[in-house]
Amino acid sequence: MRFSKTFIPTLKETPGDAVIPSHILMIRAGLTRMLSAGIYSFLPIGYKLIRKISEVIREEMNAIGGQEFHLPALNPKEIWQETGRVEAFGDTLFHIKNRDYVLAPTHEEIMAFHAKGNLKSYKDLPQIWYQIQTKFRNEPRPRSGVIRGRQFLMKDAYSFDVDYEGLDKSYEAHDKAYRKIFDRCGLKYFVVGASSGAMGGSKSEEFMLKSDAGEDTVAYCSKCGYAANVEVATSIIEPIKRDEISKEIYEISTPNVKSIDELCGFLKIDDTQCAKSRIYIHNNDTPVLILMQGNEEVNENKLLSFLGGTVRPGHPEELKEITGADAGSIGPIKIGLRIIADLKLKDRNNLFSGANKNDFHIGGIDLVRDVKNIEYADLRFAKSGEKCIRCQNELEVFKAIELGHIFKLGTKYSDALGVRYLDEHGKDHPIVMGSYGIGVERILACFIEQNYDEKGILWNEHLTPFDLHLVGLNMKNNEVSNIAEKIFDELTKKGYEILFDDRIDETAGVKFNDADLIGIPIQIIVGEKNLKENSIEIKFRKTGERYKVKIDELENKIKEIIK
Repeated sequence: MRFSKTFIPTLKETPGDAVIPSHILMIRAGLTRMLSAGIYSFLPIGYKLIRKISEVIREEMNAIGGQEFHLPALNPKEIWQETGRVEAFGDTLFHIKNRDYVLAPTHEEIMAFHAKGNLKSYKDLPQIWYQIQTKFRNEPRPRSGVIRGRQFLMKDAYSFDVDYEGLDKSYEAHDKAYRKIFDRCGLKYFVVGASSGAMGGSKSEEFMLKSDAGEDTVAYCSKCGYAANVEVATSIIEPIKRDEISKEIYEISTPNVKSIDELCGFLKIDDTQCAKSRIYIHNNDTPVLILMQGNEEVNENKLLSFLGGTVRPGHPEELKEITGADAGSIGPIKIGLRIIADLKLKDRNNLFSGANKNDFHIGGIDLVRDVKNIEYADLRFAKSGEKCIRCQNELEVFKAIELGHIFKLGTKYSDALGVRYLDEHGKDHPIVMGSYGIGVERILACFIEQNYDEKGILWNEHLTPFDLHLVGLNMKNNEVSNIAEKIFDELTKKGYEILFDDRIDETAGVKFNDADLIGIPIQIIVGEKNLKENSIEIKFRKTGERYKVKIDELENKIKEIIK
C-alpha cells in the first residue's frame, strides 16, 4: 500500500476532545475520526486492523464449532417486549421514532427467534451460533473514544443445549476460546466474576484489562488471584462491636442537617455511628428501607440479587408520602416497612439516624432492641485495603476496561419466547442458552492502551496493520526512488504486506515521525547516504535500534528478524 495513494490523515497535535492514550493515538495515527459523540468512522488502516482482529475471533469461534450468522440490527420491538428488556435497557435502547422497531444492543431475542421451531429435537443440539455485527446503545455519556461509544462492533455468540450440564461445556469452550483470542492479540488481561445485569441468567464472567480509562471498577487480590467486579465483589471487614451499654432512644433537633457529613459535624460524632437510610421500590410497588453505615453507598446489584425482581431508588416526591420526611431525615424507627441493613451494621447499638420528620434525628438506636424483624445482607462496595475473602490478603480496587463478557443465560429467553425441544422420550423442555460477547473495537483500543510510547503506537508482530514500513527518504532522487520501488515490488511479490512511504514532497523528519506514530514493528529506510555503501537501514520501532544491511541481504535479514 502506497502512502501517497492511501488516506492516512496523521496529526502532529493532540486532538482537543481526546484524553486517554488510545483515543489520542487512534486519531493522530489516522485510524479513526469522530462523526458525532460516541460515533466513529474507521479509516483504511483502522478498518484493516478491525478486519484482522475479526479474523482472529472468527478462527477461534469456528474452532469450537461456531457457525457465523449475520442478523439485522433493526429489530421489531415486540420481540424485546416479550422478554421484558425494553424496560430493562431503559433509555440506552434506541427506538425508531413513530415505528415499532429498536436498534439492537445485543441479539439474544433474535437468535432465540431463529432457534424456535427449528431446533425441535435433542438431536439438533448442541449448537453455537455467532455473528460479528454493529450494535447500538444510547450511552448518556459516551467517552474514551471507541471504548464507550453509541455504535460499536461486537462479536456476540449464543449456545443452545439440552440441559445445564451441556451449558457448562459450552461456557467452558467459550472461556478457552476467549483466552486464545486475547492471547493472540497480545493483551494482558484477567477474568472477574460479574453481574449479569440486563442480560439475566446465572453465572457471569468478564475479561478485563486494568486501565484508568476503564468504565468498570474491579476488586483484585494479587496473592491468590481473586477478582470480581465491584458490583458483586465481597471482602472481609472487621465488624464494629456493640457498646456495652445501650442508651435509650432520644430525639434531636437538627435544623437544615441533611447529609451524613453534616450530621457528624453537628453532633461531633464519627460516621461509623450513623445508619444512613435509603428507600428503594421493589417490583414497582413495595417500598423497602435500606440501612448503610455512615457514607457507605448501596450496591444496587447486590440489593437486586438479594431481593430478586426489579429494584429502583425511591423518587424524591415519593419519600414524604412513604416515610413522612424528605431524604436526609429518614430512619428505621416506627416506619412500618421491610428493613434490610448492611452486614457492617449487624446488631449495632447507639446509632444515629433520621426521625422520619424533617429536621429531626434519633440517637441511641439499638438495632436488636428497636428494629424488629430486621434483615442483614452484604449490600456495600468492596474497597482497597479490605481483606480478600479467599486468602485475607489486602484487596486492590482499580478501574478496568471490559474486553468480553460470558453469561449462563439458562432458560430466561427460551421460556419467554417459547424455544423448546423434544427429548428422546418425546417430552417437551426449554432449550438452555448461553451468551458470549467481545468488543472488537475495544480489543484494538486496549492493545494501544498497553502498547505505546511518547512517539506513538507499538504494534507487535501479531497485531500490526502491515508487516513492514518502507520509507524512501528523498524520492526525488532517482537512485533512492528506483531502489525503494524495487524493494517494494520484490517484497510484495514474496507475500509481505508493506506500507510504502513514497511521498515526494515530505521531509525525512515528517516521514520518520509518521512511521513512529503509526508504529509498524519493522521500518526499512532507503536513503542517499547508505546507498553510497550499497546499504539500507533497518529500524526496530519498539527499541529504536538501527543497523545497516546490504541490499542483496535484505530479504534474508527480514526473514531472520520475523522468525
